[in-house]
Amino acid sequence: MPILRLALAQTNPRLGDFSRNSSQIVNTTIEAYAQGADLVAFGEMSLTGYPIEDLATRPEFLRQCRTTLENIAHELAARGAGQIPVIVGFPHGPLDNHALNAFSPTAIAHNSAAVLQDGRVIGIYNKHHLPNYSVFDEYRIFHPGTDALVIHVAGADVALAICEDIWREGGPVAAIAEVKPSALLVINGSPFEREKDAVRLPLVQRRAEQVNAPVAYLNLVGGQDDLVFDGGSFVVSAAGKLLARAHQFAEHTILVDMTVSDSHSHGRQSGPGVVVVEAGNGHPDRATRPALSPGDLAPQLSINEQIWDALVLGMRDYVEKNGFKSVILGLSGGIDSAVCAALAVDAIGPERVFGVSMPSNYSSDHSRTDADDLAERLGIDIRTEAIAPLVEPIETQLNLVDVAAENLQARIRGIILMGLSNAEGHLVLTTGNKTEIAVGYSTIYGDSVGGFAPIRDVPKTLVWELARWRNEHARRQGLTAPIPENSITKPPSAELRPGQVDQDTLPEYDDLDQMLDAYITHRRSAEEIVALGFDRATVERVISLVDRSEWKRRQGAIGPKISEMAFGRDRRLPVTFTR
Repeated sequence: MPILRLALAQTNPRLGDFSRNSSQIVNTTIEAYAQGADLVAFGEMSLTGYPIEDLATRPEFLRQCRTTLENIAHELAARGAGQIPVIVGFPHGPLDNHALNAFSPTAIAHNSAAVLQDGRVIGIYNKHHLPNYSVFDEYRIFHPGTDALVIHVAGADVALAICEDIWREGGPVAAIAEVKPSALLVINGSPFEREKDAVRLPLVQRRAEQVNAPVAYLNLVGGQDDLVFDGGSFVVSAAGKLLARAHQFAEHTILVDMTVSDSHSHGRQSGPGVVVVEAGNGHPDRATRPALSPGDLAPQLSINEQIWDALVLGMRDYVEKNGFKSVILGLSGGIDSAVCAALAVDAIGPERVFGVSMPSNYSSDHSRTDADDLAERLGIDIRTEAIAPLVEPIETQLNLVDVAAENLQARIRGIILMGLSNAEGHLVLTTGNKTEIAVGYSTIYGDSVGGFAPIRDVPKTLVWELARWRNEHARRQGLTAPIPENSITKPPSAELRPGQVDQDTLPEYDDLDQMLDAYITHRRSAEEIVALGFDRATVERVISLVDRSEWKRRQGAIGPKISEMAFGRDRRLPVTFTR
């Protein structure tokens, strides 16, 4: 039985940065070749970054992809690593748009995996199942594939699939099972969600049993707009045993020796709908190379550590990939701004994080001292800009009272942050959490001002939970807890009027988050939520607040998606409808 040495390159591509992405593919392949790899694979759309959205409909972009892909193949051959097959995810096109109008008037490309060898593209697999749910819109921008692809290399048959292809019953997996592959390689661009890691492994184990062969699951890593790809690539045996696992939230190449069954195709076409490409004998030194030790098994992270790392990576890549030198945020002494500041420091370092304390006439002494304490713990710059001298003349001239006066305070704070952003080049972080965003508990053009929302998809109760986890994580390392205890334990308040607390106008957060999860994530009706034990009037009020706040959410900054149902592309509802 052949031993196939597989290199799974879990990379963080920059969308549209062909020079950087192609250099990474070439350099990683050469390194894997030096370690005796028979086959090297990269993730879904690793050439371009993912998702490319409507760039898939631009012919010039697609032609540039193909040119770059061919240049990679040529360079690998020129640098002595052309003998082994290399799998690269890319958009394959432009296709004949006129012939595809019956499918989609905009689709002129496939979501594909190219097989490179000997300086050329020797095979292309096109993704069959195009997801059209959650954050995905591939059915509109891609054309589906029809054929399975098997790579005959080193006496083994390696079948290819792309992400959604293994999530659907039947389809390419059923066709692959019929040809009795030696192994199945799946390249993915699978975004992080809470608990999703626990779903992937059982799915892949079922597919390994179905095709009676080892399965390698290769995922992207990195942040792209509001998505975070967590990596966590892994390999399972035909019996479903975990053989190797990459780290989450970091670039990592798994190198693993897999004992696989002999080829059934022998490099020849095996039947209709299955394309077999001949990819040679593997690494030229495979007969004499020393065996690898058992595959690395990266430690499994706790769920709170996964969430924290996802939020950190999402912010870091948004800042870095968009060229921001620093971030700025308001520090109120409350839990939300404290967690956002701690995330920012973990993402880009304290020297690039700037805090602004903006006390009003209603700000408590502990809010100011808690903000200063936070800044000292994190080692970040903090300045104080009192808002009263700016609020008073506008409030007086416009005769603002009650809610209008409260909102003015928030908007003055937004003006200060945006002014400093313009003057000094910072990215403004807005600190609203998912619970507040859900019910509209924020001031449009006030505390909602900002270019990135780190905890936009984090419910209030989870904000507290993450704060406690981050402090305990620091203590276990012998470090100072970054978040002041008083910020965690004191009643939350916007401090826009004397003695104000959030629960003056909102239900207790434990109850509120449960109702919101039922309504937003699980799409339960008011009747069903009441049946869970909640007061009918409260449920109806919460649902009304959610529905009536869609207009605010449409104007809000993006932030990392960590849940099954994040606001934005996950949940698309009209602003105007009769409630």
